[in-house]
Amino acid sequence: MEKDKLRIDKYLWAIRIFKTRSQASAAIDNGRVKLQGSTVKASRIIAIGDEYDIRTEGRKWVIKVTGFLHQRMQFAEAVKYYEDLTPEEELERLKQFQPATFHTGKRLSKIGRPTKKNRRDIEGFMEGDEE
Repeated sequence: MEKDKLRIDKYLWAIRIFKTRSQASAAIDNGRVKLQGSTVKASRIIAIGDEYDIRTEGRKWVIKVTGFLHQRMQFAEAVKYYEDLTPEEELERLKQFQPATFHTGKRLSKIGRPTKKNRRDIEGFMEGDEE
């Protein structure tokens, strides 16, 4: 395989716009990736300087290809292979919807289900009622 040829689906996966290559292909097939206003196919070969409009679930992207990345890398390395040209109003819209705190799904301490100590205290209290 030549190093100067790279498919758009593999590129979008490698620069971490999409989590999997199949998600990138599905987005391309659904018309969510455009080059100069027209939809592209997943097999399209990218070129340095191409500008793509991409719609993902969370946001809209406008990126310019600055280099070829054939394998997925860390985010800090991947951002060197494209230039983010997303308009400011889109970035402001994203900031507006970000929560002040990030909920991880972990329950706060001493809230919700009783701890082992609480359960023992309750059981001791209930046993004391039978006298």
